[in-house]
Amino acid sequence: MKLELKAKYLQYLNRQKQDEGFTLIELLVVIIIIGILSAIALPSFLNQANKAKQSEAKQYVGSMNRTQQAFFLENSGFTSQIGLLGLGIQTNTANYSYAIAGGTALTNPDLFENATSQGIPNDTTKQKILKSYLGGVATGSVQATREATTVAVLCEQQQPGAPATTAVAVADVIAGTCTGNFVTLSK
Repeated sequence: MKLELKAKYLQYLNRQKQDEGFTLIELLVVIIIIGILSAIALPSFLNQANKAKQSEAKQYVGSMNRTQQAFFLENSGFTSQIGLLGLGIQTNTANYSYAIAGGTALTNPDLFENATSQGIPNDTTKQKILKSYLGGVATGSVQATREATTVAVLCEQQQPGAPATTAVAVADVIAGTCTGNFVTLSK
């Protein structure tokens, strides 16, 4: 009989535990922990979103540089028109505006000795959070062999915020460096 009473008492206690829920304090602790983790992760997430937007401009300006070099091989000069490069990119996207400026003109008015390309955030709000990108192409020579070649440089703005409408100087392209508030990404 005692064993049967013990079994019923344990069943009663077990049933009582099943009816219980979380206490208010337990719920508050969980909510506070989730809030702290969110506060830590949110800035990192927003930074990654901006990097993804900037990768578009980096890709487009780098592509314009490489295509300019191929264009030079076929036409003995660089162009100032994105459409002539045959890239199929838009000059205005959701985040950036793209342009090419010709440098020193050759005998053909559509061809240049050098050219600069730029990807600049569309509006002042985006200029505060997105970096600008500049690219430049020019002709140069390999020091050791004195062979003529095309050289290119891709520059990234160090800090977003300042408008970046300056072009890359020809000497900087040949040297493979970026000046001002820009850093060299690739040569």
